[in-house]
Amino acid sequence: MSKIQRVLISVTDKTGVAEFARGLDRLGCEIISTGGTARTLKEAGLAVRDVAEVTGFPEMLDGRVKTLHPKIAAGVLAIRNNPEHQQALEAHGISTIDMVVVNLYAFEKAAAREGATVPELIENIDIGGPTLIRAAAKNYQDVVVVVSPADYAAVLEEMQGGIVSLATRWRLAQKAFRMTADYDRAISARLARIAVEDGKYVDSIPALPPLLDVRAPRTLDLRYGENPHQSAALYASGPGGIAGARQLHGKELSYNNLVDLDAAWQLVWEFDQPATAIIKHTNPCGCAEQATLAESYRKAFECDPVSAYGGVLAFNRPLDEETAREIAKTFIEAIASPDYSPEALAILTAKKNLRLLKVAAGEPGLVVKSISGGFLAQTPDVHRLDRAQAQVKTERVPTEEEWQAMLFGWKISKHVKSNAIVYARAGQTAAVGAGQMSRVDSVKVGAMKAVLPLAGTVVASDAFFPFPDGVEEAAKHGITAVIQPGGSVRDQEVIAAANRLGLAMVFTGVRHFRH
Repeated sequence: MSKIQRVLISVTDKTGVAEFARGLDRLGCEIISTGGTARTLKEAGLAVRDVAEVTGFPEMLDGRVKTLHPKIAAGVLAIRNNPEHQQALEAHGISTIDMVVVNLYAFEKAAAREGATVPELIENIDIGGPTLIRAAAKNYQDVVVVVSPADYAAVLEEMQGGIVSLATRWRLAQKAFRMTADYDRAISARLARIAVEDGKYVDSIPALPPLLDVRAPRTLDLRYGENPHQSAALYASGPGGIAGARQLHGKELSYNNLVDLDAAWQLVWEFDQPATAIIKHTNPCGCAEQATLAESYRKAFECDPVSAYGGVLAFNRPLDEETAREIAKTFIEAIASPDYSPEALAILTAKKNLRLLKVAAGEPGLVVKSISGGFLAQTPDVHRLDRAQAQVKTERVPTEEEWQAMLFGWKISKHVKSNAIVYARAGQTAAVGAGQMSRVDSVKVGAMKAVLPLAGTVVASDAFFPFPDGVEEAAKHGITAVIQPGGSVRDQEVIAAANRLGLAMVFTGVRHFRH
């Protein structure tokens, strides 16, 4: 690998570029530059050759054409140990370029601006920059490509030894291709949201895109996956949600911790008042919504203290001292909260293994799951039941207290693995039956696991009762009302059973399967 002698610099993000160029100048490098970058470097007192001087051709078309020229492209792409390439350069009077320092127009910044027009978006699509980056990365053995100010210092330090190693060149080339791929992805994704109707551009955002583009940086290596013989890592697509959370305390997170934390976080944000969700193996083992956060935790914990041991928690309010003192009474694996008071942190960080996550809200995106040979994608289940849309199907109309209990239990049922049965009072789960192969078995499991008395509770079912047996079984434990989607061919039999048992029953018309 030859010594770096000629460097082309053309950057939108000018962070640290003058200092970097000054270091290159001290090492005897000739610097070639364009437009605004050249001005910045000249103002810093550096000797710079304009690209137009090298190419013998002026910048044109409002700067759209600057570096797209054979004297630049050939200088970057020529393979140094290829005699034919070197003869071609000599025949045309072209000198090699040994380093390319380029970053791109901030398309994503323009795309994020409210009211950005299509012409503005198009004008912010860089052409020469990606071309130079890809050319230099393709010829990485002979050309160093630098696309991030974060790499300036390390590259300069390595150059003090005379050359940049093959390992560094390869790493920088990988980073360069990643950048251009991300850049093109951002352009494609934004333009895909625009349609032309009657000669005008209009926003047209499909619920399910024609191409599923899943691309996220690896942000955390995990010790293992669901089991020790499986490898795992966390990839974050944005700053919000569990994937973008900041860990404040505790030992490293596991794959299973993150899955459970996400289940808890999604559930707790169903509620407007202070709420607590306790999750064990992705299912709620307790949830409550109360006037205070501490009371919501106590009520959630009462539902199933045995299962709550070693579970994960989520809160929809900053965690306070009183709640932290309650939590400290038992063993908890991890907590997700929008924030923590200093007093709460002092209490909880005394437990060295307790993982504490500070989580920012995030917009729900597509729900994506892998299957053998591909992926399934669906829009998120963000449906909220409007009480006015629910239909009373029985002779007895629910009391106000039963309504409150049913609406609360219905929110929980959406987050329980199907078949899902939730016994509830207003603001508190009393028992949960999850994931059974028949709905009546979920009714039985919920009752079997109940710690709190079930007399006077209501039952929420994520999908319809296919037979009267589920309602009949629940009635044996003293429930007074049922909320379910309806839609079974035997609905009338189920309603008749509820009438016979003196129950109130409400149909929602909406199903909440969770697999």
